[in-house]
Amino acid sequence: MLIGEYQYNLDPKGRINFPAKLREELGEQFVVCKALNDRCLNVYSLDEWQKLEEKIYSLPISKSKNIKRHIYANADKVIPDKQGRISIIPRLREYAMLDREVTIVGVSDHCEIWSKDEWDKVCAGLDEEDMSAILEELDF
Repeated sequence: MLIGEYQYNLDPKGRINFPAKLREELGEQFVVCKALNDRCLNVYSLDEWQKLEEKIYSLPISKSKNIKRHIYANADKVIPDKQGRISIIPRLREYAMLDREVTIVGVSDHCEIWSKDEWDKVCAGLDEEDMSAILEELDF
């Protein structure tokens, strides 16, 4: 399970140190891609990526062709270097508005990479009462 929040700095070459705890869960290589509904990047282990691929390929071609184009054109397979850094390609950095300060969060089956400013906005917009009500429904 991928959990936790981590703060890092993006270096001038577009690399970030990726948390060791998350790398252990993700494996030796993983996939970084655009998130569909947020201005962040999603990070998937190869196993989780394969599950997503299977779901996409189960759709009729008429529904899946544009999704495939979007997903695969905006994804990159990464391998951390010896220092645990990964390179984020410029197109993905631009999409997620990654500048210097970066927040990486574990979200159970995947991770997200946010600009610190965007992550702070998301956190500021969370309504604790709404979340408490949902957790109560789940008997959490």
